[in-house]
Amino acid sequence: MAQGLTRQQLYDKIRLSSKDEVILQEMTRLGFWSKDSASASPSALLIEREDTLRKELTDLLKEKQKYANQEKLLAEMRAVRMEKALKKRQETKLRKEEQRKERAEEWAEQKNNSILYLGENVSAGLHKIVSDVTQLQKYGLPVWHDVNAMAAEMGLGLGEIRFLAFNRKVAHCSHYQHFYLPKKSGGKRLISAPMPRLKAVQNWILHNILYRIKNSDAAHGFVPGRSIVTNATPHVGKELVINIDLRDFFPSVAYKRVKGLFVKLGYSEQLATILGLLCTEPDVDEIVLDNRKYYVAKTERHLPQGAQSSPAITNLICYKLDKRFEGLAARHGYSYTRYADDMTFSANGEGIEKAGQLMAFVKKVIKEEGFTIHPEKLRVMRKGDKREVTGVVVNDKLSIDRETLRKFRALLHQISKTGLSQKQWGNGNIVSSLQGYANYVAMVKPGAGAKLKASINELFNRPEIKREAVSILGDKKE
Repeated sequence: MAQGLTRQQLYDKIRLSSKDEVILQEMTRLGFWSKDSASASPSALLIEREDTLRKELTDLLKEKQKYANQEKLLAEMRAVRMEKALKKRQETKLRKEEQRKERAEEWAEQKNNSILYLGENVSAGLHKIVSDVTQLQKYGLPVWHDVNAMAAEMGLGLGEIRFLAFNRKVAHCSHYQHFYLPKKSGGKRLISAPMPRLKAVQNWILHNILYRIKNSDAAHGFVPGRSIVTNATPHVGKELVINIDLRDFFPSVAYKRVKGLFVKLGYSEQLATILGLLCTEPDVDEIVLDNRKYYVAKTERHLPQGAQSSPAITNLICYKLDKRFEGLAARHGYSYTRYADDMTFSANGEGIEKAGQLMAFVKKVIKEEGFTIHPEKLRVMRKGDKREVTGVVVNDKLSIDRETLRKFRALLHQISKTGLSQKQWGNGNIVSSLQGYANYVAMVKPGAGAKLKASINELFNRPEIKREAVSILGDKKE
């Protein structure tokens, strides 16, 4: 055994080359063979050449073996690739699942802290939460930027506001109770009365936002401090009175227009969207399927007839229309007032001759402002006619139609004799209708109204009539 090499080391060297090659190297190292390749013997050169050829042959055999087993090699390569791909997919799946969980947690947190989605076609601007402070202060309105601030003032949670404002094409519940009332002119009118929770919110919006905005001088309907009397007064004694009604007044005011009003007042798009949704609703079909009721929207959202916020919103939306008509009336020598969708122009003298010119402009303005005249409710009342404005006679002074008042007194006499059964006045239940007409008379003629109220109270204090009244009002609540 050579000095410095163990037996195992010699075996390893032989395995890597050949026995002869190792012997030659050791003999050369020990001096038994010349290191000079030029003077080396043929035996040494032969051993070295044989070793080189053996290595090349070994490499060729290995290469041949690889190609001979190509299918196995491809299968192994494919298995490796599939293993890597599977591992990568699993890693990607885990990463995406973690991201999904993070997004879900972020979304849940955002839902608790804000409102980011309220249904199709209405949610695009909910991320915009900067209000126009200067504009809000100009109108004397409370300054809020996002729904959190407004919700705190309302005393409501975000979940409650989201529930009341959400825009659904198909819903399992409705925030309105729908019913029809007969019209004086025939047909019927759909009334959408908000349920208590939404009614309270709309009432809050009415008093904290809508009533803070100054209305035009011409607007008298549903304006604090004004009434049918203030609406009729400017037309007393006029020889020509023109009354114009608008068709489908509340339904013609779409959600986008209501939202635009709140934006114009200065509120952020998020708040304007929410306020607009809280004050509008679509017409719906009630469908029962598998013993469950569904409410399916069949129109776009609009102002509902029956919501207490609707008249105040239309007054603000009609501000420009009123200003245009005030200017038009002044140029032609007319007085102009508006009570909701009921518009009245009146004149004396030279103004009467300009009626045709006035009406041409009126029709043009109404169309430009997005409304439609009701052709069956256009009335022109001249000298010699009974001239009425919102039910008040204005010929010489404010008065009540005598024939209607006579019939009402006759009805009270009949009730005193035979009770409330089978009695009818107006379109509502008899109890509310009697009280409503008495209040109406009191506005126009306080003395006559006070006498009617006293007569009604005396009737309702009679035990048999009181029982009937309680029963009628009880049925109405049910």
